[in-house]
Amino acid sequence: MAQLTQPLYYVNGEFVSSHEARLPVNDLSIVRGYGVFDYTRSYNGKPFKLHEHILRLERSAAAIDLALPWSTAELAAIVQETFERNGYPDAGIRIVVTGGPAEDFMTPQGKPSLLVMITPITSSQAAAQTAGVKITTVEMERVLPTVKSINYLGAIMAVEAAKREGAVEAVYRTADGLLTEGTRANLFVFKGDQLITASEDVLAGITRSVIFEIASDDFTVVQGPVRYEEIRAGTVDEVFITSSTKEILPVIQVDDIQVGNGRPGPKTQKLLALFHSYVENYSRDRISG
Repeated sequence: MAQLTQPLYYVNGEFVSSHEARLPVNDLSIVRGYGVFDYTRSYNGKPFKLHEHILRLERSAAAIDLALPWSTAELAAIVQETFERNGYPDAGIRIVVTGGPAEDFMTPQGKPSLLVMITPITSSQAAAQTAGVKITTVEMERVLPTVKSINYLGAIMAVEAAKREGAVEAVYRTADGLLTEGTRANLFVFKGDQLITASEDVLAGITRSVIFEIASDDFTVVQGPVRYEEIRAGTVDEVFITSSTKEILPVIQVDDIQVGNGRPGPKTQKLLALFHSYVENYSRDRISG
């Protein structure tokens, strides 16, 4: 299928141009920030882990008492059709469920809105993966951290502050100095052959789960506390962040702290190579299937 010059979105049963997509102004997503979303991407014309992302969307909706009138299979079919109608081999796939319109601007009426937004991916993470990136930390409590809520007020503020410091991401830091996750990414650190990531108050990242799978043969994977003081003391060897958009990004600086020798570490690079192989095999298997 030929690629569209203007992305096509799915909005409540209709396929419309991205410029024509609309929601009622009394939708609870607009007036109250009530809704959930999930995001994946495609590789070589195949959505990556779509089923897992839809299951996570359903868990997020259940956690905020947002009833979904669509089955898992129906959601998957809608997303797949929207993706195929666009014709982009590499694309971002955003699924959004809102609280729907409410006459009193507060009470859900059991008529949620469903949007599927497809955007072409035209850039690569290769340069950042080779050079490494800087992240900042922010002492901020995230509301419902295990839910992919559309409420990103704190995250937007944190990311804008990070950008002013030349950083690509901001990581939440608790009052007692624990690092949990980024605004849009999970956080991992290496201490020797231990690969450590937070176990509490974090989103169950789909890329995170792939890391668990590909790292288990070479490293001891530990879900436990990641302490800011250990990064500052230099007892952490390597740091990286993961997400659907970032894949694996080596972190060479946290705030004003250099990580290791200031270059992407060999263990992170090994995981990155394993991840790229995993994605290639996944796409090939899906195509042949």
